[in-house]
Amino acid sequence: MSLDGPIVILVEPQLGENIGMAARAMGNFALSALRIVNPRDGWPNIAAQRAAAGADHILEKVELFDTVEQAVADLDLLLATTARPHDQAKPVVGPEAAASEIAGHIATGGKAGILFGRERWGLTNEEVGLSNRIITFPVNPGFASLNLAQAVLLVGYEWFKQATSGALPHAMPERSERASQHQMQAFFDNLVRELDKVEFLRPAEKRDTMLVNLRNIFTRMEPTKQDMHTLHGVIMAIAEGRKGPAKGGVLDGEQATRLRALLAEHGQGGGVPDSGSTVRGLARLLRRNPTDAERLLWQALTRDRRFAGGFKRQTPVGRHIPDFVSFPHRIAIELVNPGEGETIAADRASRRAWLEARDYRVLEIRAADVERDLEAELVRLQGMIGQSP
Repeated sequence: MSLDGPIVILVEPQLGENIGMAARAMGNFALSALRIVNPRDGWPNIAAQRAAAGADHILEKVELFDTVEQAVADLDLLLATTARPHDQAKPVVGPEAAASEIAGHIATGGKAGILFGRERWGLTNEEVGLSNRIITFPVNPGFASLNLAQAVLLVGYEWFKQATSGALPHAMPERSERASQHQMQAFFDNLVRELDKVEFLRPAEKRDTMLVNLRNIFTRMEPTKQDMHTLHGVIMAIAEGRKGPAKGGVLDGEQATRLRALLAEHGQGGGVPDSGSTVRGLARLLRRNPTDAERLLWQALTRDRRFAGGFKRQTPVGRHIPDFVSFPHRIAIELVNPGEGETIAADRASRRAWLEARDYRVLEIRAADVERDLEAELVRLQGMIGQSP
């Protein structure tokens, strides 16, 4: 972008880095004309080029002058930046008002410039006296000194806002049309239906108020059609339960059940090989690929206060891997999947005998019962925990 802006005039800058950073600030706000009066370390300056961060097009066109008078001779509007009062009878303006006046002046064919003083002590009274206006910044009076590049950036920012009417370079893209009332009502009806299934909207006397509050959450969002599709999918995924693999797994519930049958058939009633690494690896594979019943029961065991923290899943006990085990209670839980053959039943019986010989109590639960009446099975487990081993 190229704009006709004011000329930036740096008076006797000391450090090349400050010149480069000032040029970078100019580039940020489409200022391209830079004049330098008697730079301390000469010109060109490699430190300035390094600090410019790509604003080389500004440094390549720098104009050098021996005196301030020479640098401002062709200007008909000159403003001087300073943090100190110079007790001179001329208007003092902030950067926003200065930018507005500069923009109007340039629009009518005028030529404007802004003086920036030395890093250590700014502009002299004589140099300020050359200006038509004084620019000062609303900063902490106890610490008013700005870095040279910071001062250039503040003025450049206000100038650019004036020149571009404050337009931002980009805005939030409109990816989808706003959701219709019909679409929002359909989503809300589905949400309420699922909340009723889990008895969320209670007590009954507060139901209407809760519904109004819930509806307001979504209407305040002003959601798009895509938002509604996403929210609907979230509600359905929660309602239907997660059918895909567990984190790190690759099998769904049905495939995980077949995996257990295959392992039991190859185990031939004796569990897994004696290698500790093999047992741990197999346990990890089973944990990452739970059956639907295992997932439901594990959620209950971890969330229900009666059992929280007391059980582990697919954790090796010797060379065997029960579905769930509580070491403090010496209880192992075995899930019986539907359609198990004789080989699988024999493997389970062998594992049970091995565990009971080591003072573990084994609770066998049919997977179908977990899905049909989970609470009843949890009551059975609670009763076993309450019994003395």
